Amino acid sequence: MSYLKASDTISGQEGRAYATIDGENVEMFYLKNLEATIEKQKAELKALGRRGVQHRAAGWKGTGTMTIYYVTSRFRQMMYDYISTGKDVYFDITVINEDPNSTVGKQQVQLKNVNLDKVIVAKLDTESDILDEEVGFTFEDVLISSSFADPVLGG
Repeated sequence: MSYLKASDTISGQEGRAYATIDGENVEMFYLKNLEATIEKQKAELKALGRRGVQHRAAGWKGTGTMTIYYVTSRFRQMMYDYISTGKDVYFDITVINEDPNSTVGKQQVQLKNVNLDKVIVAKLDTESDILDEEVGFTFEDVLISSSFADPVLGG
C-alpha cells in the first residue's frame, strides 16, 4: 500500500511572500501567516416538480487575512492615505511555497488587486512580548504560475 512520506509535507516556514505596491516589489519578511480563500457564490433555483433547492455557480469572491509582526507602518499608512485623501491602493501579493526537503517542488500563487479591509492603527499590550496584528483583505483575481508536482509515494 502506498503512503505519503512525511518529508513531502510542506513546512510553513519554507516560503516567501512579496507585495507589489505602486510598482515597488517589497519582501514581506514581517509576515507571520497568510491565508487567502476563494469562495464560490451560488444562486438558488427552485423548479416545478422538485421540492429541493438546486444550486448554480454564479461567481466567486476572494478574501483573506494575514498576521504580521508589528514592525511595519506600510499598511497603516495606506489606510491613513485612504481616510485622509480618498485614494485607495490596490496591490498584488505573491506567495511562494518551496520546501527543499519535499519532492513536490514549488507552488507560486499571485493574489491580484488586493485591497485592505482593516488594519490596526495603534497597539499596546502589556501581556505580550511580541506585538503582531491581523490584517483583513479582499482580492479580485488569482494567478497560479507554478503548481506542486505529485509526491513520490512510499511503500
